[in-house]
Amino acid sequence: MIPENRIPTHPGVVLSQEFLAPLGITQVAFAKHLGAPVQRINELVRGRRGVTPETAWLLSEALRTTPEFWMNLQAAHYLACSRPAEPIEPVG
Repeated sequence: MIPENRIPTHPGVVLSQEFLAPLGITQVAFAKHLGAPVQRINELVRGRRGVTPETAWLLSEALRTTPEFWMNLQAAHYLACSRPAEPIEPVG
């Protein structure tokens, strides 16, 4: 369920705070490990880019998670950010 009182944490914040910082790895070193552009990792961490299925696979393999973990974080964030300002009355 998507929280109504806050926007769910962006997956880039989770990547940075829950994985990279505890592992003591920089964005540059992580990007090199993945074989991905540094810009992709930096934009993800800064919340300027979302997790794509390709990125979800890379993150899941490198961090021993699942691609679904990353895609679910992204979906929850996208959905909360696009919630209509005014609710729509149900049909019927």
